[in-house]
Amino acid sequence: MPSTHSPRIALAPEGAPSWMADAIATGGGHVVPLAEAEALVWAAPRNPAALREVLEEAPHLRWVQLPFAGIEQYVDLVDDDREWTCGKGVYAEPVAEMALALALAGMRHLGGYSRAGQWSAPHGRNLLGANVTILGGGGITESLLRLLQPFGCHITVVRNRVTALEGADEVLESDRFVDALAGADLVVLALALTPETEGMISRNELEQMQPHAWIVNVARGRHIVTDDLVWALQEGVIGGAALDVTDPEPLPADHPLWSLPNCIITPHVGNTPEMAVPLLSERIATNVRRFAHGEPLIGPVHVDLGY
Repeated sequence: MPSTHSPRIALAPEGAPSWMADAIATGGGHVVPLAEAEALVWAAPRNPAALREVLEEAPHLRWVQLPFAGIEQYVDLVDDDREWTCGKGVYAEPVAEMALALALAGMRHLGGYSRAGQWSAPHGRNLLGANVTILGGGGITESLLRLLQPFGCHITVVRNRVTALEGADEVLESDRFVDALAGADLVVLALALTPETEGMISRNELEQMQPHAWIVNVARGRHIVTDDLVWALQEGVIGGAALDVTDPEPLPADHPLWSLPNCIITPHVGNTPEMAVPLLSERIATNVRRFAHGEPLIGPVHVDLGY
């Protein structure tokens, strides 16, 4: 049986929120200076340069916990010298809820009605019984599959490995994702950003979609070639887009996406601080506890895959 100890955890960078220290304590660890630490909880989601300095100062660290699920800014730092975990799966439920909200708002044309400034003619489609394609097979997809269950959709999931997912009618390998676009009424992007997935939705892919189909992006803006999306929306190539993430981000105030009646934009709020704090706090506490017991940590980063 693995032995238990009280892990010595550094919390950085300076100014990290006190609730993270509380989470470490809840997991049975205690916060110590970097020189004394065996592991690190990193609180800055967008500061890879500072983390590089910390790792150079403390090469002895055995484990690093990153705060976000997406680690594209840190992928150059991730190595096999220590264990790495991230927020993978932590925010799956609120982000899946956001995806469902955007899908319903888009397919029911709620954005267009709210912008019209007058009583408008009815327009929109039903999610009930729709053909749905989800790109990505992680925690967000698993949560979204549960949320979609009452709608009786036919759901195709595209992921790196063809293994069954509860609630999915079909699972395809990533190299067949274009095939899954053609018959979809709704396409949801819920996958990690890697060199292979950047720009995966361009003019060619948009042309494969049905003219009434909506695309929902709760992953990363750079999955979609923005200029191609603007063209597709303006020309009626697809029905619309509902985006919680954009490229560039933040989206400039004069960007054409803001004014398109078949585009809904939210400012990357699928997971807000009010939602994130208790969820990440629980993950930190759980992983500190597992680290203490020598158990596998949750949300491991796969060095070779980059997520």
